[in-house]
Amino acid sequence: MHVLATAGHVDHGKSTLVRALTGMEPDRWAEERRRGMTIDLGFAWTTLGSGATVAFVDVPGHERFVPNMLAGIGPVPAAIVVVAADEGWMPQSAEHLAALAALDVRHGLLVVTRSDLADPGPATVQALAEIAATSLGRVPAVAVSGLTGAGLGDLRAALESLVAELPDPSTDTPVRLWIDRAFTVKGAGTVVTGTLGAGTLRTGDELTLGDTTVRIRGLQSLGEPADSVTAVARVAVNLRGTTRDDVGRGDALLTPGRFRPTDLIDVRLHGDPVTALPATMTLHAGSAAVPVRVRPLGADTARLRLARPLPLRIGDRALLRDPGLHHVAGGVTVLDVAPPGLQRRGAAAARASVLTTLDGRPDLASELSRRLLTRAHDLTAMGVALTTMHSPVAGDWYADPAHWAALGERLPEEVTAYLRQHPLEPGMPLDALRHRLGLPDRALVTALIRPPLTTRGGRVTASSSGPPDELVALVKKAFDGLGPFAAPEANNLAALGLGPRQLAAAARTGLVLQLTPQVVLAAGAADEAARVLAGLPQPFTLSEARRALDTTRRVAVPLLELLDRRALTERLPDDRRRTR
Repeated sequence: MHVLATAGHVDHGKSTLVRALTGMEPDRWAEERRRGMTIDLGFAWTTLGSGATVAFVDVPGHERFVPNMLAGIGPVPAAIVVVAADEGWMPQSAEHLAALAALDVRHGLLVVTRSDLADPGPATVQALAEIAATSLGRVPAVAVSGLTGAGLGDLRAALESLVAELPDPSTDTPVRLWIDRAFTVKGAGTVVTGTLGAGTLRTGDELTLGDTTVRIRGLQSLGEPADSVTAVARVAVNLRGTTRDDVGRGDALLTPGRFRPTDLIDVRLHGDPVTALPATMTLHAGSAAVPVRVRPLGADTARLRLARPLPLRIGDRALLRDPGLHHVAGGVTVLDVAPPGLQRRGAAAARASVLTTLDGRPDLASELSRRLLTRAHDLTAMGVALTTMHSPVAGDWYADPAHWAALGERLPEEVTAYLRQHPLEPGMPLDALRHRLGLPDRALVTALIRPPLTTRGGRVTASSSGPPDELVALVKKAFDGLGPFAAPEANNLAALGLGPRQLAAAARTGLVLQLTPQVVLAAGAADEAARVLAGLPQPFTLSEARRALDTTRRVAVPLLELLDRRALTERLPDDRRRTR
């Protein structure tokens, strides 16, 4: 299916033309038929001689219903510009053309209607000149009469040529169906319609609608039920999981996790000077119309604050309009859907400089160079394709190569500096290192660690690091003149500066054997004690062990318990022990 939008001034025969081509009534509402003008979006279709199906979104031409018109042309790839031969180019002709140009529609056809009432030549010449100055460029022109049928054969041939030039749609990309109508069908529930510009819809698919997950209960295209519908197509979707009151024009059905609703975007404007824009305008994206506040940044770039989030991606085209003046200011290309804050002095000027380098094409290397670190799902939601040229550095984290290399060089420096300031600690805590490097995830810190650094117990240290020289000297002084199983008194240790932290560090690095918080022996005391006790008659008592070791009960009790735990001795039921 190929979907085209009509465009043109009110009462120039758009609906009559669609009716003549399709035999269907596009103005479906009683009020529209009574007033003889399209108020909301109409829809009809026909099959051409080649077998191709062409569907028409018939949009209103009256200036009061321009928002409705923009909702209809937003997702459509091509347009028919309709001009009446007896009236020629008119104000709404110009505004509709400006809208098509703003949305970068590049395929179209001029149809001059009412050729039975006036010579179509002058209207054709003027309209072609106006159209040629826009993104549509040079387009074919056909003169017809909806009343007599003259020229309809030529129009069908022109339509055949037009649809043959349309680019093939992508059918395997994520779905973003902008909703242009929502209603309730008795016995079926909530139904929404829209133009499927890309992707494929299938019965049973789960999609997101705002914060809600919905399921496709049924599909219909061209008035017939379907199990699946591929782009480009007009489609009606019967939804399970939402009510009519919770959905409306401007909402979008989305593939879960593949879009990022945002209320702040940086854009490039194609049209009026940015400095001439009013502070408040309306952004038309897809079928949505959202008030925005405009903050100029550069000569043709601005930041838009949306009144409500929209599922936008880098490279999307949208339109800015001043509803008070009925003026299309121009089209916008979305450059960034997750822009940085501008709170610091000079941030706006710096951001404007960055935006001059962006072209609206979502490139992975470019995004990483600016964001430095980001997750895979955030990149894909922005519209950035993940390529094999870049691999995640940890989990689903992607990093700019230069930034990642710089972090790898900083990490050992940070660890060394920390251990210099905290010589008694067993290493730098991972979270402290994460904060120093400004990293959002501990997994990134772990991925940066290289030998001789290692991770132990949630801390980073050098695998070959030994105790500080000062601590070695203090421990040696504490044991001067003592026997191998004599423990220095707690007050003597404190007087030397060996408090709880220093003793814990000495035990951790193997300088001492810590039996209790305040009872320490020289390194190697446990193995030496086991050797001495092995020379006793087996089994032996606590008192016999104490005498053999020439130590106090304060030391002997925890020392023997340690030997039990290490399986160097075995405690018997009568509280005697024997060596193993």
